[in-house]
Amino acid sequence: MDSFAPNPARHSDITVNKNGELAFGGQTYRAAIGKTGMQHNKNEGDGASPIGIWHLRYVMYRADRVAPPRTNLPVYTITKDDGWCDDVHNVAYNRPVHLPFAGSHEKLWRDDGIYDLIVTLNHNDDPAIPCYGSAIFMHIARPAYDGTEGCIALAKNDLETILANCDVYSRLCIGMT
Repeated sequence: MDSFAPNPARHSDITVNKNGELAFGGQTYRAAIGKTGMQHNKNEGDGASPIGIWHLRYVMYRADRVAPPRTNLPVYTITKDDGWCDDVHNVAYNRPVHLPFAGSHEKLWRDDGIYDLIVTLNHNDDPAIPCYGSAIFMHIARPAYDGTEGCIALAKNDLETILANCDVYSRLCIGMT
């Protein structure tokens, strides 16, 4: 069997606790969580990571800065025109958008490098409910592991190691331990 074929028998959850300890595959990694901690009822702009179990949807990366990640998840290249809608009044809320975009949004092509590698989650995406939180990703942490706007962030090498062992059955469990 190809080592990168999805296999539910080898499925392992990724867990992260309120202390920023992420566990996966028998290893523990340092992670940044929301700057206001974790919340059951995530709201847009509250700075909290949403407590729950979230499937990994796909990976995006900046080809000018990092190599394509080794993973069983679908992989897409980020371009300068990629954004993510965080406008609670827009029909594209919590969806990728093409820039320029008139509504409030995040640019995925960033100078600070934290979005050089992004894992999208199924938080609030089917359907997206306005105000329930948008752009909740796993991505690269800032050097000091500063709190995020609600995402889970790891060192680049740690994120790459985890992705190499993920597939469509992998889940991120935030605050469930």
